[in-house]
Parts: sequence; C-alpha cells; structure tokens
Amino acid sequence: MDITKITRPARKLLPLKTCGVVIVAAGSASRMRGIDKVMAPVGGEPMILHTVRTFQNCDAISEIVVVTREDLILPITALCKALPKVRAVVVGGSSRQESVHLGLNALSDKVKLAAVHDGARPLVSWQVIDRVARAANTYGAAAPAVPVKDTVKVVQGGVVTATPDRDTLRAVQTPQIFDFDLLRAALKKARQENAQVTDDCAAVERLGMKIKIVEGDERNIKVTTPLDLRLAELLMEERV
Repeated sequence: MDITKITRPARKLLPLKTCGVVIVAAGSASRMRGIDKVMAPVGGEPMILHTVRTFQNCDAISEIVVVTREDLILPITALCKALPKVRAVVVGGSSRQESVHLGLNALSDKVKLAAVHDGARPLVSWQVIDRVARAANTYGAAAPAVPVKDTVKVVQGGVVTATPDRDTLRAVQTPQIFDFDLLRAALKKARQENAQVTDDCAAVERLGMKIKIVEGDERNIKVTTPLDLRLAELLMEERV
C-alpha cells in the first residue's frame, strides 16, 4: 500500500460563537503625569478610537461595549458614533473587576463569548483578536501572550528569593476571551470572596479552568506611562 496516498480527514472547525467585547477604559491613569491616556492623541486620533476601531474591523467580534469614566461618556460616544458594532458606552465602577461586570451587563443576550480588552492597548491587531476568539471558541478560555525577555526575580524584603525558569514565563496581553457564563461566574466568585485578581484570566483560573495561550504580539503594548505613549506613537507610524 502506498502510504503517501493515505490522507487524514481535515479537522472540523467549530462554528464561531457570537463574541462581544468589553473595552475597559475607566482608569485614572495615575502614572501618566497628568495625561489623560484614554483621549491622548496617537497617530493624530484619540487612543481609544484606535482600540475600538480595530474590534469594529474584526469579523470575529459582533458587539462592542466601552466602559469608561463618567466625564468621558459623551466624548467617547461621539467618537464611536460611526462604528455600528458599538452597542453602548457605560460608566465604570470603582475597580477593574466591577467595570468588567458592568460592561458584561451591557452586552446582548446573543453573546456567547465575552472578550475583555484594555482600552490602553491601541495597537492590538485583528489577527490577534481572531486567534484568541477561535481558541476560546474551542477551549472556553484563551489569552494572547509573548515570551518574557528579561530574567525575572522573585523579591521579598529587597532580597531575591527565587529565579523562575524564563522559558516557562509569558507576558499575558489582552483581549482575553471566555465563555460568557464562565467569566460571569468567575467574577462573581472573586467578588464574593473579596479576591484581588490582576486580570480576568486569574479570576477564571480560581475556578480551576485552564487558559489556552495563543501567540500575542510585541506591538500590543499597554500604555501606562508617558514613555509608553511615545512608543505607541512610533509603532503607529510604522503601522500606517
């Protein structure tokens, strides 16, 4: 028998479930030295517009909810007027967890996958969004990540106590995408137990759920400081 003629049936891809995204842009930007990063210009346009527009242009996303500060509701609503996937712009809560919860409440009943993305990541690509959505569609929970370049030290009291193997470490980005009901349950449990989680993956991990990691993008930086803003400007110039 000529084994070269034996072919395996192609793996069937699951139909992509309806995916909505909550874009969190309700922070105080305390490390930006007075710069309001949500509305800070990047490539001649407010940062938040770049972020929202990429999700608008991604076929994997059906709905968008932006969560922001009360004083930015009207400006951001005006910016999103021409983006039909934007379902609502809502006021955030006192914490990131609460803001995500409020954003989830504003999505429609059609949504089966919920994405959460930092509004301060304006350079996310539709390719990254699509990869994460398809992984979440299969595994129930997924996030993009990139390898850690620097050696990481665990420090307590100003003294190094451990050096983790860098090959096992990843810097996790957003969007993080989950089964809608799974994410709601995870956030509810974290809230009830007063657990402080640094991202939505951590909340889901507390339920014992495994997170599928997919390839991220080094350009998908989070603007946290004025230096990050300058870097985002340079990367945006390369993108155009």
